[in-house]
Amino acid sequence: MLIDYHTHHERCGHAVGKLEQYVRRGIELGLDQLGLSDHMPLIHVDPAAYYPEMAMPMDELPRYVEEVLALKEKYKGQIQIKLGLEGDYIEGYEDKIEEIVNAYPWDYVIGSVHFLGEWDITDFRQTAGWEGRNPLDVYRAYYDAIGRASGTGFYDIVGHFDVIKRFGFAPAPEEAAEKEAMEEAALRKIAASGIAMELNASGLTKPCAEMFPSETLLRRALTLGVPLTLGSDAHDPAKLSENLDVARSQLVSLGVSEVATFDRRVRTMVPLSE
Repeated sequence: MLIDYHTHHERCGHAVGKLEQYVRRGIELGLDQLGLSDHMPLIHVDPAAYYPEMAMPMDELPRYVEEVLALKEKYKGQIQIKLGLEGDYIEGYEDKIEEIVNAYPWDYVIGSVHFLGEWDITDFRQTAGWEGRNPLDVYRAYYDAIGRASGTGFYDIVGHFDVIKRFGFAPAPEEAAEKEAMEEAALRKIAASGIAMELNASGLTKPCAEMFPSETLLRRALTLGVPLTLGSDAHDPAKLSENLDVARSQLVSLGVSEVATFDRRVRTMVPLSE
């Protein structure tokens, strides 16, 4: 079973390509299942006053859903299309997130933490936000948010678990034990929630040059019994499934034989294709 459950397209503003281009590329690659999972619209900042090209406008959300459902029907028998959403967890906006999650027939929702307040820690334009902050405090806030997100019931998959490492900012070496304790606490909350986690290959092309999560954290997740799925986080049809061969090989090397797939938010484990 070849799958890619994490993709973005032109509606979000910082990706390129139409949804149908992703579908056609997925067929070329021989994917069995393709998850279309664009960013949830911004709900905690004024999109007109914030950084541009962060997420689809709210009025595009129903059009996005309609288009995915139409493509699912059009390409039935050639590839299984899954209606997904990468739904940011933002503390204090749980009611609005729940409203969006409940409003549409998602196959799955990825729970990711990009924002700590109004600061997007994953945006290359906002790396100055680290200045004057203790990295350990930022990591603590981030992993606290991951832990809270996993317990909300809004999400089926935890997205890019340790994306906070993307630009290389990290606590001091002497604080490694504290950092590991935060990661462990978040992993345990994910395991207790029963939701899945993705192995996101996009980190290999980022400054951190390492998948999300790292192999160390991936091993720990497996020990805790967390189900895994796969995502390229492609922002261009040409990059669909980029480095997922590496991700699959890593899972095989760790003894993983199946991955999580979803249909109307019901998880099914399927054999992993090497």
